[in-house]
Amino acid sequence: MEGTGPLRGIRVVELAGIGPGPFAAMLLADLGADVVRVDRAAGVGGAGLARDVLARGRRSVGVDLKHPEGVAVVLQLLDGADVLVEGFRPGVTERLGLGPAACLERNPGLVYGRMTGWGQDGPWAAMAGHDLDYIAVAGALHPIGARDAPPPVPLNYVGDFGGGGMLLAFGVACALVERSASGRGQVVDAAMVDGAALQTAMLHGWLAMDLWTDERQANLLDGAAPFYRCYACADGRFVAVGALEPAFYAALLEGLGLRADDWPQSDPARWPQQASAFAALFATRDRDDWAAHFAGTDACVAPVLSPVEAPAHPQVAARATFAEPDGLRQPAPAPRFSRTPGALSRPPVLPGQHTDEILRDLGLRPDEVAALRAAGAVR
Repeated sequence: MEGTGPLRGIRVVELAGIGPGPFAAMLLADLGADVVRVDRAAGVGGAGLARDVLARGRRSVGVDLKHPEGVAVVLQLLDGADVLVEGFRPGVTERLGLGPAACLERNPGLVYGRMTGWGQDGPWAAMAGHDLDYIAVAGALHPIGARDAPPPVPLNYVGDFGGGGMLLAFGVACALVERSASGRGQVVDAAMVDGAALQTAMLHGWLAMDLWTDERQANLLDGAAPFYRCYACADGRFVAVGALEPAFYAALLEGLGLRADDWPQSDPARWPQQASAFAALFATRDRDDWAAHFAGTDACVAPVLSPVEAPAHPQVAARATFAEPDGLRQPAPAPRFSRTPGALSRPPVLPGQHTDEILRDLGLRPDEVAALRAAGAVR
């Protein structure tokens, strides 16, 4: 099933991994690319990915990348591909015989997308790490959270997905645009430490203009301002208040029944007292009561919804931001395109689900496929 989005006709080979690599491949598949996922042969037969939304939109072939004939199969896939996506530690694909030099020599037009935590070089390149480590070193974690507590763990959004998978997908798309002019492929080196740092660009500008300090919870957007933070409600749930502009702040005060003259916005010395007063007010009513109270105003007050609740919100539902094919709720493809919309083309793939189909597409005869299976090169 070929995609309908703006990447229709683009063929991607994904060397299966975890986190940001699969997310990048999912984004490419959502927007129309034909993505073949190369899963480990040893993982074929399990149902671990049956409900894994990150595995949607692909076909899968089970391959033993340590078997020479398995590597040969991947190289054949790359002959007709536009993009390779891999997320191994630096040097691993080179040792497998699937590094950039070998692949670009075989297919000079290939965009070779690499996803790592620390990058392909530098003293920490070979070290293990996870999202939290990368955003910590990038300076993206320190500004988050209360001043008298350790920084909270922002799940794995900032590094894995925002600074990782999205960065890689963007880099791949840019390299494809450049290739349309030059005819040549290239390596895209996407590192989560780079992507996390990139997301702090505004803060660095504010630091340079003395509009931000290095102290946590002492700035406009880090929870210090009473008009830009979350508050607990009577039912233990929360509302998010983002009334930054004066007009929006005035609407917030009106909604809370407070006189504007008594609650100046731009005096940081009064923020702690104001935040305590706001907290006491929000604690008097349930979250959904406050949401209904502020609905239709410019006070910038929104309910903090869980992932389970979010799809039912009127705005989210009106936009069809979530879809539920075959009873599996998941975010719909984004962004939106006026002529070439993305789509959910395939459900989450199982490892090796399409091995026979993919090998047949490569022109292999049934006896050749059987020989590869017998040798353990594919499953």
